Amino acid sequence: MKFYLAGQSNFGNRGCEALVRSIVGLVRHKYKDAHFFCPSRAPSLDEVQWESASQQGVIFTSVPEFPKSLQWWARGCRVLPALERLTRPRLASYDNCTQDISSSNAMIFTGGDNLSLDYGVASLYHWANLAEKSIDVGVPAILWGASVGPFTAKPAVEREMVKHLKRYAAITVRESATYEYLQGLGVSGVTQVADPAFTMLPEAFDVAELTFGNNSNILGLNVSPLIRGYRKDEPSRAQLDRDVIDFIRDVVTKTDMSVLLVPHVDPLDGSSVNSDSSYMQGLLAQLSQYSDRVKLAPRHLNAAQLKYLISHCRFFIGARTHATIGAFSTGVPTISIAYSVKAKGINKDLFGDTRFVLDTPLVTRDALHDSLNLLIQEEFATRALLKERIPVFRANAYKSVNVLESILKDSR
Repeated sequence: MKFYLAGQSNFGNRGCEALVRSIVGLVRHKYKDAHFFCPSRAPSLDEVQWESASQQGVIFTSVPEFPKSLQWWARGCRVLPALERLTRPRLASYDNCTQDISSSNAMIFTGGDNLSLDYGVASLYHWANLAEKSIDVGVPAILWGASVGPFTAKPAVEREMVKHLKRYAAITVRESATYEYLQGLGVSGVTQVADPAFTMLPEAFDVAELTFGNNSNILGLNVSPLIRGYRKDEPSRAQLDRDVIDFIRDVVTKTDMSVLLVPHVDPLDGSSVNSDSSYMQGLLAQLSQYSDRVKLAPRHLNAAQLKYLISHCRFFIGARTHATIGAFSTGVPTISIAYSVKAKGINKDLFGDTRFVLDTPLVTRDALHDSLNLLIQEEFATRALLKERIPVFRANAYKSVNVLESILKDSR
């Protein structure tokens, strides 16, 4: 069996790495000799992140080129916004990946939230066109453990996406908000599962130095340039930075907790673009007098190692979705700093409500304190609930494999 993994291009985002590792593990649990074409912009760097990838049947291959026609269309939409409502460009050929797709038994779209407006309409159509390339050459496509939309803010785009979504052989979604949204759009063949990363095994390593001598009273904190981007201007972004710095200072001076800063997105080439480490290094520089109580995890750790490190925290507050999934799935009470439907949906399914969600625009010093106080107050009840619910989520993640098996039987 061969599968083409669409929706990711590198392991700089450890969430993408976690999805690939997890889906490969889930599929190989059923199909022992399965192989996977995994697009990579820098195979040599991704291979370092996952040294046993080849042993797991992973073949790093070229990334689908973002079509120039789509780039020109996006520029045209900026000049003439009405263009977006009139047409969806479909001229892309994706010649550099056609052979890999055509030789696969199915395309598995791993992208998490790629089918949303979060990254722009051009990006959305790029991924949709790639999936339709697979369908057009006779290779069934499954959207795996995704969050989708909402596209309500752009009705013309929503109509296009309904047509697109109805072409998948199957869709599995990781939270009820997406399931209900797609049901409302009349999209059938949707199964609610759980994010595959709930099943990823942690990779143990020596964490003594990072955990302050194996101290268990640690607040793990993941803040990123992503949430900074939701502030309207530089003064409000600077205020966010000050609020986070002041919160960390309060924690180490007014409680006996230490703070571990945990990056979850860092370009593997060392770039500072969209780098959690680069952003948090700037925060850490303002806290140098507390170096014995505040540490920053190194940027080279892979997704499984970060999950292991997070498991040593007493509490976790995180902006990156898969950092919080790493915490949830190892039983750590967690606050999700949410910027989209996915964090709220996962929290609602896990806890029954969104009390452990902090909306990105509402992040302040006081709000962070309120969030930490909530974790402290509900620590034991939350740990008990996670102990009960996480096995259910892991079992639900395996449902995507059952859906895949059904698709493969039907396509024979």
